[in-house]
Amino acid sequence: MLNSLPNILTVSRILAIPAICAAFFLPGAWSAWVPLVLFVAAGITDWFDGYLARKWKQMSDLGRFLDPVADKLLVAAVILMLIAFERIDRITCLAAVVIMCREITVTGLREFLAELRVKVPVSRLAKWKTTVQLIALGILIVGDYGPDAFHVRLIGEIGLWIAAVLTIYTGWDYLQTGLRHMASEPANKPGPKGME
Repeated sequence: MLNSLPNILTVSRILAIPAICAAFFLPGAWSAWVPLVLFVAAGITDWFDGYLARKWKQMSDLGRFLDPVADKLLVAAVILMLIAFERIDRITCLAAVVIMCREITVTGLREFLAELRVKVPVSRLAKWKTTVQLIALGILIVGDYGPDAFHVRLIGEIGLWIAAVLTIYTGWDYLQTGLRHMASEPANKPGPKGME
């Protein structure tokens, strides 16, 4: 199942999450720069696994499942650690909550639409959202350990708010697509009942 490099890179991103979280507990500035390096490395694997899968024609169902899961786990873990270590102001926690709620909602919608064999392509704006979100999280990992002249934490928080706004906009697109297909489904159609 993991016989292709793209899938191995995706799994490595998931395996990096505990290391990133553990690095927050390092003393002093190490608690900022080590998790940042690991986070950037995970982000690089995210780009490479998709690029290599397309170039080498190694797209697989496992890869299509694991890639978004790895992305969401990475983002959620970093957001939780930033909140736990108070590297995000209280009001900016709202932006983080919006991002996490959207990710969970879109995951559920994608699962529902996949059962209907409906593919929802990732829009260009959604890719920009992800890029802004990852950059903002990277900046916030450094936070107060960055150069004072650049107001690193403030820049990261502004970036997170921009990502939250883009998150709402792109999430609404996904929701509209899901609702259209839900409305077109017969009400009496039997289906598997999931446990909530």
